[in-house]
Amino acid sequence: KYVEIKPNEFLKYTDKFDDPNLPGEMTTSVWLQKVSVGTEIKILQENIPSMIPVEMCYLGWQESLEKLAKLVEPEIPDM
Repeated sequence: KYVEIKPNEFLKYTDKFDDPNLPGEMTTSVWLQKVSVGTEIKILQENIPSMIPVEMCYLGWQESLEKLAKLVEPEIPDM
């Protein structure tokens, strides 16, 4: 469920797992800021179920951002 959207600046949404062993509702906030070399991103996840190690959340975001970079960054061959 999207809670707040400010185009090109901020996104806040909630999500929950279908698995009853992972109760509660997580909230994710994403800030975007234009900087001289691209876009700075800050991500905050709250109310992560205790069964999920925080390190796994970091790894998941890193993988997602790496895939996004491959999708949007041009491949310029070395000469």
